Amino acid sequence: MMIDNNQLLRFTTAGSVDDGKSTLIGRLLYDSKSIFEDQIASIENTSKKKGHKGLDMALFTDGLRDEREQGITIDVAYRYFTTPKRKFIIADTPGHIQYTRNMITGASTANVATILIDARHGVIEQTKRHTFIASLLNIPHVIVCINKMDLVGYSEKIFNDIVSEFEEIASKMQVQDVRFIPMSALLGDNVVNKSENMPWFQGAPMLHTLETMHISSDINKIDSRFPVQTVLRPQTEDFIDYRGYAGRIAGGIFRLGDDVTVLPSGFSSKIKSIDTMDGQINEAFAPMSVSITLEDDIDISRGDMIVKSNNKPSVTQDLEVMLCWLNDAPAKPRAKYSIKHTSNLQKAMIKEVFYKIDINSLSRNLEDKDLNMNEIAKVKIRTTKPLMLDSYRENRTTGSIILVDDMTNETVAAGMLV
Repeated sequence: MMIDNNQLLRFTTAGSVDDGKSTLIGRLLYDSKSIFEDQIASIENTSKKKGHKGLDMALFTDGLRDEREQGITIDVAYRYFTTPKRKFIIADTPGHIQYTRNMITGASTANVATILIDARHGVIEQTKRHTFIASLLNIPHVIVCINKMDLVGYSEKIFNDIVSEFEEIASKMQVQDVRFIPMSALLGDNVVNKSENMPWFQGAPMLHTLETMHISSDINKIDSRFPVQTVLRPQTEDFIDYRGYAGRIAGGIFRLGDDVTVLPSGFSSKIKSIDTMDGQINEAFAPMSVSITLEDDIDISRGDMIVKSNNKPSVTQDLEVMLCWLNDAPAKPRAKYSIKHTSNLQKAMIKEVFYKIDINSLSRNLEDKDLNMNEIAKVKIRTTKPLMLDSYRENRTTGSIILVDDMTNETVAAGMLV
């Protein structure tokens, strides 16, 4: 029987400096035979030059010269690999506090967050910060990799103590599915192969956990949302009167004959056909890209949203958002920005900063309202025209926004709707 390995799992790594994130990914790629021989030869040479006895696994991911020289991760490094069971995209994100924005960027689309903890140090401030960001981004699954177990004599007690400590902080945040794996990324214990040094651990190694984790239910299949990206009018002999609305389904399931409403206009109709590159289908669901035709001729354009008539998002110009500021220049009070939400682009203004989050203590700062790079705050945004919104916890696509500076065209902030 052939195994379908078309399902894609995205995971992000987070941890403090020197916890071994890059080494873990290097070990994962090396032991799962996902690295070309010429890459291995190149890393062998570099490892020898640096005076290492064996392969320096971290070099498989640290692509920037500064990263290799300093032995740290600065940018988000994306790595792709495939096993017979699944396809994977890894976002190796930096551990330093000044790269919070990089971690948020890398983790925003992840199914799984892997948080590394050094077994010698246990839960530290960085661990709390990364767990908070995983919770903020509503990452459905968390794997806590308790690394460097070889340096604590593979102690079951130390592992259990760290698990208890982490569970205590996770209980205060909305972290749903948490799993713990004791490992040594350097030596390969419990990364791809089960460790013989920790017979007391009954769980699966990391790769098996990633391969078998159930992620189909991570996408919202209840709230049907179809942001229109473009209107298709082929004007060819075969499709002389064809008027389709193309885009990517952001949530739920659409079927032929469904009663739908177009927002923000509020006009209703029924689904006449659902078309794909391979022909017509009877139903489509997130995250498929399709073209939908309706029985009635309604004025629809890019940025509008087709939804089920009995299940609508909120339509509003006032947004409450958890905003991460990404830009070197601080936020300008009451300045106008462009706001991008799904395929909708409007003008917007930050009306109010409610509070900032102290990223280390996770406490709320109600006094300081200035938004600088890497800072996270709860803000109120006012848009020029209504947007069709869900909370980020319900739908990560229709619940997220970005702000763009019109003068520089830079993305200055990313936000999650509360």
